[in-house]
Amino acid sequence: MMLEVACIQYDPRVGDKTYNVEHSLKLIGEAASQGAKLIVLPELCNSGYVFNDREEAYSLSEPIPEGDTTQAWTEAARKHDVYIAAGINERDNDKLYNSVVLTGPQGYVGTYRKVHLWNKEKLFFEPGDAKNPVFHTPVGRIGILNCYDVWFPESFRTCALNGAEIVAVPTNWVPMPEQKKEDLPMAVHLCMANAHSNGVFVAAADRIGTERGQSFLGHSVIIEPSGRPISGPASQDLEEIVYGSCDLSKATLSRTVSERNHVLHDRREELYEL
Repeated sequence: MMLEVACIQYDPRVGDKTYNVEHSLKLIGEAASQGAKLIVLPELCNSGYVFNDREEAYSLSEPIPEGDTTQAWTEAARKHDVYIAAGINERDNDKLYNSVVLTGPQGYVGTYRKVHLWNKEKLFFEPGDAKNPVFHTPVGRIGILNCYDVWFPESFRTCALNGAEIVAVPTNWVPMPEQKKEDLPMAVHLCMANAHSNGVFVAAADRIGTERGQSFLGHSVIIEPSGRPISGPASQDLEEIVYGSCDLSKATLSRTVSERNHVLHDRREELYEL
């Protein structure tokens, strides 16, 4: 199955949900007009990222799926006949989660709550406590990770073992220590390596801009199971949409790496326990 994928790279404004969602809808429409069927948006793209305190984070959160943002994205998915994976500030009673919502032409599909929280996210959000879900959709089997999750090979491996053909990664990558401006972000290398070692496509949509002194890295990218980018990495600081045609049959075929080797079947789990 050939799946047309788009990763949308833009600059959400912290605290301005109206702008963030309306602008995302405009870009979703643009991506759909170019034939995309799976559209990935950045992490926390409805609320912004750098909160002053938990009170602000809570004020910008909303429940899933009944919240306004999920409803707007669901209507866009129906209108354009697409699937949308997008980062959202989720409220569940008095708890907050850094989540990704997946919605499609038939409505809300599911939610992934970020498992590995980065730095000050731990001041605002609860960590997700469920295994990485894989959503079986008419356009393919979609796994979801969120930003810092890509530092953990177990996350990609769980997606692959659960049957994922493509892993959508909404993200807000930030500069790492000793990273030079001209360097390709380490996160891109991690996505490439994990695509290769698990035989999955990876579609990572990063944000751009600077928010309350925190800069973001852009470089959104779509990677094939060989580990090679098929589109991107995008620029560091420009709003753009990265498109890629993904032959999802490769996600199964590429796991056979030689006549006698398969990257999932060859695992020696009995030796990995600590």
